Amino acid sequence: MPLQDALFRPVRAGNAFEETVERLVQAIRLGAVGPGERLPAERDLATRLGVSRVTLREAIRSLQDAGYVESRRGRYGGTFVNAPVPAPTPDSRVDPVELSDAVTVRWAVETGAAECAAGRALGPVERRNLLTRLTECRDASLDEYRRKDSRLHLAIAEATGSASLTAAVADARTRVNALLDRIPLLPPNLGHSNDQHELIVTHILAGDPDAARRAMAEHLDGTTVLLRGFLS
Repeated sequence: MPLQDALFRPVRAGNAFEETVERLVQAIRLGAVGPGERLPAERDLATRLGVSRVTLREAIRSLQDAGYVESRRGRYGGTFVNAPVPAPTPDSRVDPVELSDAVTVRWAVETGAAECAAGRALGPVERRNLLTRLTECRDASLDEYRRKDSRLHLAIAEATGSASLTAAVADARTRVNALLDRIPLLPPNLGHSNDQHELIVTHILAGDPDAARRAMAEHLDGTTVLLRGFLS
C-alpha cells in the first residue's frame, strides 16, 4: 500500500525507538492500519523501518501499554490495532503552531546552554552538581522522572553562569513539560534519554562545546519526535 510504504520508511539512527513509535502512531492515526487490522509482520516491518526487531518490539510494547495495539499469539496472531483507537482528549489536542514554537524555543536555548557550559572552565562544585543531577535522573522512578529530568537540564543551564539563560531554559522547559504531561511515559525512551544525558554531561565536563551541542540537539530531537507523534 502506498500510504504504508510512505509511513514505514527507514528511520534515522539517532532516535530509532522514538521515531519508530512516531511512525506506528502515524500509521494508526492516519488509517494506514485501521482498527482491528494487523500491522505488517514483525520481520518485514523492522526491515522497512530499518530498525532491529528488539527496537520494534519495544515500540510495539509501549503502544500496547498505551492502549493503541494488542498482540495475539497463535496461527492467526500478530499485532492488531485496537478498536476503538485511543482518541485524543480535548486536553491533549495541541495547535501545531504552538507545538512547533515550544520545541523550537527549547532547542535554541538548550543546545546553546550545553555549548556554553562546555566552553566554560567549570569549578568542582559545578562539576559535582552536574554529576549529582545526572545520577538522580538516571535513578528516578517513573513518578519522579519528569522532575529529575528537568532538574538536570536546568543544572546544565546553571553551569553556563548566566542567570538569564537559566531563566530562559526554565521557561522553555515549563512549556514543554505541559506538553509532555499529555503523552505516555515510555520506559525505553527514558532509558535512551538517560544514555543521551550521560553523553551530554560527559562532553560538557570534557570541555567540548561542539560535541555537547550536537548531543543535546539529538536528545531534544527524540523528545520532539514523540510529541509530534502523539499530539499532532
